[in-house]
Amino acid sequence: QVQLVESGGGLVQPGGSLRLSCAASGFLFSMYVMSWYRQAPGKERELVASIPNTGDSTNYADSVKGRFTISRDNAKNTIYLQMNSLKPEDTAVYYCYAVRTFTTIEYKREYWGQGTQVTVSS
Repeated sequence: QVQLVESGGGLVQPGGSLRLSCAASGFLFSMYVMSWYRQAPGKERELVASIPNTGDSTNYADSVKGRFTISRDNAKNTIYLQMNSLKPEDTAVYYCYAVRTFTTIEYKREYWGQGTQVTVSS
């Protein structure tokens, strides 16, 4: 059974840090591009960071560059999001996302986690 389980969210003061984890199971983790998305109330879900299968490169939203770091451990089937210098604007539900594209047959397989709440407030 496929599962993406986020953890590590919570309440933190501005300038503080959190590390989110996403534990994956039930699929070939090393074959999937992994991402973190977030969604604040009244706003659309947005991409925060992504990391390819090999972990050799990463992509970040401009709003989090220099503050957030995404990483993956294929041996543990886990991705992480280290969040530093947190701002109130970072408050959102953070979701783990896995996707594998089969180009030759134009097919995409994707999975979402349940999300974890991050609240940045004094």
